[in-house]
Amino acid sequence: MASPKLAAGDGSYDFHLRSLSAASRDSAAAADPASDPNLLQSVRMVFEMCKEAKGANDEMVARAFPVMNKLFQRCAAAPTLSTASTGVLLLTILQFFLDFGEAVLHDADGSLKTFFRSCLSREFSDPIVAERTLEFLIANKTKILNCFPTLVPQFFPLLLKLIASNGDRLDKKFSEVLPLMMSAGSFLPLFLSLMDLPMLVVALEKVERSSGTLIGSSLATIQKSAAPEMLLALMDEAYTGSSIEDQSGNSGSDDSGRLDLADPMFLDLLKDENDGIAAKHWTSPTISSTLQAALNSPQSDRLKQSLKMAPRFLTVYFATALRDVNNSLLCALIPVAMSRYAAMFPDKDFSFEVRKKLSDFLLAAFQRSPDIIALLKKPITDRLGEAHGNPAKMELALHLCWAIGEHGAGGIKHKDVARELFENLELLLYENLATSRLGLSQDPGFDSMGASSRKSSQARLLCFVVTAIAKLATCHNELLPRARVSLAKLLSCRSLGPGPQTGESGSAPVTI
Repeated sequence: MASPKLAAGDGSYDFHLRSLSAASRDSAAAADPASDPNLLQSVRMVFEMCKEAKGANDEMVARAFPVMNKLFQRCAAAPTLSTASTGVLLLTILQFFLDFGEAVLHDADGSLKTFFRSCLSREFSDPIVAERTLEFLIANKTKILNCFPTLVPQFFPLLLKLIASNGDRLDKKFSEVLPLMMSAGSFLPLFLSLMDLPMLVVALEKVERSSGTLIGSSLATIQKSAAPEMLLALMDEAYTGSSIEDQSGNSGSDDSGRLDLADPMFLDLLKDENDGIAAKHWTSPTISSTLQAALNSPQSDRLKQSLKMAPRFLTVYFATALRDVNNSLLCALIPVAMSRYAAMFPDKDFSFEVRKKLSDFLLAAFQRSPDIIALLKKPITDRLGEAHGNPAKMELALHLCWAIGEHGAGGIKHKDVARELFENLELLLYENLATSRLGLSQDPGFDSMGASSRKSSQARLLCFVVTAIAKLATCHNELLPRARVSLAKLLSCRSLGPGPQTGESGSAPVTI
């Protein structure tokens, strides 16, 4: 039975199909689809005709599919010369596969992965391809979740490079795609990558300055070429603060020196696919000089945008996690989140925003499932022990103290955990009293503002610790005698001199 279009006698379906068939056989056309400006239009026309032909579209799809498939494979395999047209062309063919795959028994999983690996890996920085890719994922969100649930989590690093390169004009669309990236295997790596989005921008800009535009060649190809040794050397200088070894005698050149291309820091930042949790570069002993060196250069527009986007993406990530993720994954995420509280790109506004997101998430997670506090006793006590390390770690300890007291260390049934956490709170209390002496002694060499800030922070921490001790003893009555002893020691110290006032700590005195 002839299709409605064919029956009408206009012959447009046959014409466009012949054009596609010729292009799929022509090596030159397949290598550079943009050389034929009508090729994309023909694909769209055949696609639309198949959708509109209600009674005979099976026949039309059956005729069109082999041609579309061959054209897709030829274009994906050939070197890309005209990037925008190739990406949009392949996305249009992919939409055809998704819409009509059942009619021809075609599993689009392989084609989707081919697009990411062969096309998007070269064209992620192209603004047209980037936007069309996000629109494609949004339009097919339900089908991708149901039929290809591992696809987007597998390629989330590539999508992060896409948003890092294109900036906040795609912010909202990327936020819609972000929940698709979350799965059991990508949950933790995605969090770490979102935290490091500004560092990814720095790395990509070093690639661009060293090897030219990011459009048209994959980073894997760049890393195998001669120029990219310099690209990674430049990134090494930006991150570690170390100078590039000059093997040509020109010490002022940034284009000399050699570098180990297997450096895990760069491979992890610039990868295209999720390979699980790698040894993150934050564990490096040179991380302080690394980040300071990155800050010493003027911030580009893309870096400024990434510093604003990353906290927004973390908001989406945490909201999705609290809504959809089980306690096992939350228990895996919380220690990682705590470990990054004081380890992030050292921009003041960025750090403030991200720490607020982390704090809100931790408190919401403990509110949702108080038992998590008992399950994570060890990492929590470790963080309490670091409370005097720096202001960020002290701020984290404040939130943990509040959560321990508010939720009774996980609830009435967790008496052993409550006792151990109580002991850690006692230790923190006594350390605070010993180091601050409640403001009685000040080193005359301290800057007045620094001393005042230190005193305020110690007073605030002391208040949170005392409140947590009181609340724990209220929930677990067996701890009441020890709580009285602790508070008696506090009062004894207060009697020796002026202690922290209510106005300093922001909380009323606690009585048991």
